[in-house]
This record gives sequence, structure tokens and C-alpha cells, in this order.
Amino acid sequence: MLSARMPDLAALQMLAAVQELGSLSSAAHQLGLSQQSASLRMKSLEAQVGAPLLARTPRGSTLTQTGALIADWAAEVLAAAERLDAGIASVRADSVSRLHVAASQTIAEYLLPQWLVALRRQQESLGLVPTKVQLSVSNSATVGQLVRSGAAALGFIESPTVPADVASRTVRYDDLVLVVAPEHRWATRRSAVTPEELAATPLVTREQGSGTREALEHLLTQNTQKTMAAPAVELSTTAAVRSAIAAGTAPGVLGELAVGDDLALHRLAAVAVSGPPLRRPLTAIWLTGSAPPSGAARDLAAVAAGPGGQ
Repeated sequence: MLSARMPDLAALQMLAAVQELGSLSSAAHQLGLSQQSASLRMKSLEAQVGAPLLARTPRGSTLTQTGALIADWAAEVLAAAERLDAGIASVRADSVSRLHVAASQTIAEYLLPQWLVALRRQQESLGLVPTKVQLSVSNSATVGQLVRSGAAALGFIESPTVPADVASRTVRYDDLVLVVAPEHRWATRRSAVTPEELAATPLVTREQGSGTREALEHLLTQNTQKTMAAPAVELSTTAAVRSAIAAGTAPGVLGELAVGDDLALHRLAAVAVSGPPLRRPLTAIWLTGSAPPSGAARDLAAVAAGPGGQ
């Protein structure tokens, strides 16, 4: 343990500057201090050491023999401190400038781009180097695995359940919409499809592990106490599901974010479902217990949950 008489680094830096420049005022200027502040710092250092360190002459200031000895000893300490400072700075810069994010397909395609633009603008307004984001796009189950393994610092999922060993924050909600091809008989149906009818209907769905599929199964089980019928077809991407529905393969249920354009352009038709809205949370997850994520991960999660992110 260091004693109470151990000078701080700023005082040792002042002593080294006086030895190098031969003047207290020059040392003060180099370190960005006033003459008075530099003089007080030297007096404090002398009191701490218990011996005179500075000899003042009309031509400037020189170190006493004791002062020169301590300055020589301090040189190694200051060099080590500079290496430590540079190392910490490089770690800090790396953590700010690089971020591995994993996101489910709907979030990656329809939300994450605007969140990343907002994050960049926020960082630039603070004079920070914009974060370099490495993005992995997977289904929600795989996103959870990437975060839990430490491969991704931050994840975004669409599933209603969150792994027990990660922390989470709901950033927004997405309504699930029952959609059919415009020629499908349900497209002109006047009565709403019941949850029981929907559960009994083979649908075009995403694969197991998809947040959209997991959310639909969870909501329909809650509302009907029945399991869903076997899918008419399982596909690995949202785009493929939309195409199969539009081709008339079978009805399907997708997030409102994913089908907004198809509905506006009449490529798909929305069908009302009776009962409570089929609403699923979109969630940020990270591997730090109950604490918020740090650095760029924290900032991106805040952007996603804030007014600009939604």
C-alpha cells in the first residue's frame, strides 16, 4: 500500500517539467496552469516530501539536489503512467467505436437502420467518433444465443419470452396482422376471424425459433387454450412468407411493420381478428445481469426506446 506521503502524478509531472525547462513559469505554461497555481502545487509537494525541491534565482528556477533526485525517480513512474493512460484510451476508443449487434429479421429490416442513423447523429453532435456496428441478422432464438454467448453485446428480439439469464428492456410494440392474397375468400369476409378459427387454420409461417411465430403461438394459446394447426408451409425469411401469402398458398400472420407496404399497394389484404389485439413486444437484450448495457450498446438501446427510435 502506498503511504500518504506519495505525491500525485500531477505534482510529479510539474517537478519533471521544471527540471526540463529550468523555469517554474515555463513549466506552468506547458501544463496549462497559472503561475500562482504552479507555485502552490510546488509548495504542496515540498511540504509532502518534507524537503526543499526548488531553488529560485533571478535567472529562473532550478531543482535542489533532493528535487533532482526525486525527479529522476519520478521519470519511470510518469513513463508507466503514460503507458497506462494510452492503454486505457485505446480500450475506451475501441469500446465506443465498435459494437456487435444481433437483431431479428423484422427489427433489422424495418427499425434498426433508423436507430443507427439516430445513434450516429447523436454521437456526432457530442464530438464522438461514430460507432462501427457489426450486424448479425437471425431469428429471435439465434439472437438470444449470440447475446448469451457474448458474441453480440446487444440483441433485439420479437419473441414474447426473454431468456432468463439476460437483462432486457421493451423498446416498442408491433401488432400482428392476419393477411391473405387479395383473391382469397377471407379478403372480402365481413365478419372477423375468431382466434379459434385462426388457430385451426394451416398458415404460411416462419420457422421454429422465429419471434413472429413464437409470439403468434403464445397469443393464440392464451386466447383459445388450443395449440395451432400444423403450418401449411414453413419459410426462413419474412420476405418469403409474404410472397407465399400473396401467391395464394395460405393465410399468414406477420408484424404490421413487415406488411405495411404490401397493404398500401394492395399486394396483400388485412383480415380482422376478433378478441384482444395480437400485439407482441420488441425487446432489447444484453448480458449484464440487471444493469443497463454500457457505452454504445446503452446508447443504441436508449435510441430504440426513445421517441426518435419509435
